[in-house]
Amino acid sequence: MRVYLPTTLALLAEQHADGAVVVTEEAVVAEDDSEEAEYAALMTAADSSAALLGGPGRRVVVAVELDREPETGWTIPLRRVVAVHADVADRPVDADPDEDLAWFATQEVPDLL
Repeated sequence: MRVYLPTTLALLAEQHADGAVVVTEEAVVAEDDSEEAEYAALMTAADSSAALLGGPGRRVVVAVELDREPETGWTIPLRRVVAVHADVADRPVDADPDEDLAWFATQEVPDLL
């Protein structure tokens, strides 16, 4: 199952250094494997990422593949991360919430940070 974890660049940098991401209560699970459900889950997580920013910045969502629904507080090794979605530049607070995020492969995370 695909799970979307909203975060920020600063938090992602910490988690990347630790070698794992942490599941928070803001985690979003796609309702099914359809492209529409996964996109809806991604954009819901993007909204949560914007709330974490509390101002201008870049929304960041980490996508992980899990065998079962995650629980808050789980530590997920980076090897389970399948992609990172992020804005390519800082956005103002009043930016369009439906603006798509860019896709980054896991090996591109250091460059993103």
